[in-house]
Amino acid sequence: MAAMDLDAVRTFVTAAETGRLQDAATTLSVTQQAVSKRVAALEKELAVRLFTRTPRGVRLTIDGQAFLPHARALLDTAERAMASVRPGSRALRVDVIGRRLGPAALLRGFHRACPQVELDVVTLFDAKEAVAAIRSGTIDASFRAVTVPARRLPDGIAAARVHDEPVQLLTGPQHALATARAVTPAQLAGHRIWMPGLVAGTEWAAYYDEFATEFGLTIEATGPDFGTDPLLDTIADSPQLATLVGEQTRMVWPTDQDLRRITLRDPVPVYPHSLIWRSDNPHPALARLRTYLDSAGPGRPDAETWAPHWAR
Repeated sequence: MAAMDLDAVRTFVTAAETGRLQDAATTLSVTQQAVSKRVAALEKELAVRLFTRTPRGVRLTIDGQAFLPHARALLDTAERAMASVRPGSRALRVDVIGRRLGPAALLRGFHRACPQVELDVVTLFDAKEAVAAIRSGTIDASFRAVTVPARRLPDGIAAARVHDEPVQLLTGPQHALATARAVTPAQLAGHRIWMPGLVAGTEWAAYYDEFATEFGLTIEATGPDFGTDPLLDTIADSPQLATLVGEQTRMVWPTDQDLRRITLRDPVPVYPHSLIWRSDNPHPALARLRTYLDSAGPGRPDAETWAPHWAR
């Protein structure tokens, strides 16, 4: 069977509800002749009579009565299908690097400020995958570090730096720096920084590679990444290993681990989060998100900061 004409189905339902072809034409803003042609075409496709004509209008045949609930269901399904992708009718789909990390905190702040905006939060792997998803329309926006100049982004892709998140040192209670209130990045030289989640070629690896080079550090990415909890267990028990985390990274650990979050300053290393989106995306909630982030500001500390060369 050929694809069913939804206009013809909608015309049939309207005629059934009004009982007159002229009234159906008025409701649909078409001519009565157009209504008659659509109904006739539908009857031909179904190979049944849907209406009988009477002096007062039209009346459903037995076949028409049987078809009517299915026709209504067909129109309802079509409407829901269109609404699922219609800007303003569907949720704003936003990618964050992790649900415990700083970008998720930004998005939670936006949700508190605009609770009426429906959000669909996803976590993709890296900036390359996120940009591909934005280009294809799979997502509306992504919070990522952008390691290339704006002119080198794909056509139609826009990005704006929206938040600078300070990086902190995380140690166990036996570490040599555990009692410090703050240290400089240069003071980390000679200490073992362990970050098994670093993956070569990703934007976060690019950040920490340049950070290590700038301050003469050694950052180890050896061993499998089993997630946050095993990492915290290892750091808590080690007098040599420490790791680096974003200031807004949400972490909870048992009190007996006695982990320490230590401020880095002089300069404060900041991780530059950008919002990436497609410049022709008409979703109204995307504009609201951008306005919210503009009003919130980049959140840079009132101190000398450091960021990679590609973020300056």
